[in-house]
Amino acid sequence: MKKEALIFFVFFLLISVFVFGLFYKKGEKRFSRISVEKEFVRQPAVAGSFYPAEKQDLEKMVEGLLAQAHIPKIEGSIKALIVPHASYSYSGWVAAYAYKTLIGKKIKRVILIGNSHQEQFEGASVYSRGYYRTPLGDVEIDEDFAKKLIESDEKVFFRESIHLKEHSLEVQLPFLQNVLIDFKIVPIIIGNQKEIVEVLVKVLKNLIDENTLIIASSDLSHYPKYEDAQYVDNKVIEAILSGERENLKRVISQLKKENIVNLQTLACGQEAIEVVMGLMENENVEIKLLKYANSGDIEIGDKSRVVGYAAIAFIGEKIELGEKEKNRLLEIARQAVESYVREGRVIEIKEDNPVLNKHQGVFVTIKKHDRLRGCIGTFEPEVPLYQAVRDMAISAATKDIRFYPVTENELDELEYEISVLSPLEKIDNWQEIEIGKHGVQIRRGLRSGVFLPQVATENNWDLETFLSVLCQQKAGLGPDCYKDKETEIYIFTAQVFGEKE
Repeated sequence: MKKEALIFFVFFLLISVFVFGLFYKKGEKRFSRISVEKEFVRQPAVAGSFYPAEKQDLEKMVEGLLAQAHIPKIEGSIKALIVPHASYSYSGWVAAYAYKTLIGKKIKRVILIGNSHQEQFEGASVYSRGYYRTPLGDVEIDEDFAKKLIESDEKVFFRESIHLKEHSLEVQLPFLQNVLIDFKIVPIIIGNQKEIVEVLVKVLKNLIDENTLIIASSDLSHYPKYEDAQYVDNKVIEAILSGERENLKRVISQLKKENIVNLQTLACGQEAIEVVMGLMENENVEIKLLKYANSGDIEIGDKSRVVGYAAIAFIGEKIELGEKEKNRLLEIARQAVESYVREGRVIEIKEDNPVLNKHQGVFVTIKKHDRLRGCIGTFEPEVPLYQAVRDMAISAATKDIRFYPVTENELDELEYEISVLSPLEKIDNWQEIEIGKHGVQIRRGLRSGVFLPQVATENNWDLETFLSVLCQQKAGLGPDCYKDKETEIYIFTAQVFGEKE
């Protein structure tokens, strides 16, 4: 009996040790995972010095700076920005001019590029996991993009220490958190190796898409007199506006030879600026100076020793489709519907035309004997324009809940119209809307509605009728919802063309 009890006790002891070991291992893994997660939250380094550390104070300051920035109306999408990175009390009002161009824009990824001020190294460090934190919250890293970037070249890597105290990227985040919704970042800090500019231009060109914004973080001249700063900064800005990297390098080299007293550098983020300029080469962009100033322009500024700041935008010009592109898109729409209705098959197509490979919003309208038979579109296609036309044409024919699906007997009676859309632009005053020029999207809570520009003219509506019908029939809101401050209003333009033309 004693022998059996001893065996049972040993067996129980072994089982207990095994179970305890399992729980210990799980707990060890769990705490290890938590430690890793904490390790990859990059804490704010300059909150309380470069900008307010308290959330409410920071929100108030950023909103105030944006409100004071008066920018010209910009047609086209914002592809890249050059923005200063000093303390908000010095350069924040200049940076606000750049960030105000992003209000209402839908940008999914922001690549932040700056030169290292804290650590000497060669190559470029990409923060590849987790989050960057500010008093306004955490901003997620685009881990997939960062991984591809690091894997693309041995000169690109992740070294956490490089990012921990660097201010040039951190100070951009509160502005981005204010003006954008649902975006991720790719923080890149450049070291000393000059060749890294070519490396980054090459690898980023193969990775960026239409939903990516690139920001170069750089101040301009450091510590010359006020008048000297204006002279050298204007030369550098003119070189950037030329769009030619070699011109920028030549101008900076020439200015250094002039040996201006106290001038320590002409652009602390020169390599970051060169990367942006390299990525924008051969792109159809307008380069626009939004604001220039230096630290001597503020009330507490010392004009004997200043730093220069500029806000510069690279604006994608509005793409106009030619007759060739219009006819091809109409052909795709008709072929897509006929193939799907007759055979249940989505046609496979491939287009090399760069205009048709842009990612642009599009609506496809189908009419039968001049009466609407279906209309569906998208503002944010995940596929190129020609594929979006195919997909929206099929949806307009089969998924518009206002109509029965198109039948094979109707195909020869259908007419197609396509509206290629500009990016949405948020406005604060409904009276800015121009009848016949602007399409409108309204949003309030979970409700939204959209009218294309041609809807108003086709129905002979004035502006208030146009907006009232939009509120009631499309969004299910009250007829005056567009006058309510809680309602968001977005406008867009459209290239409209059809088979009747």
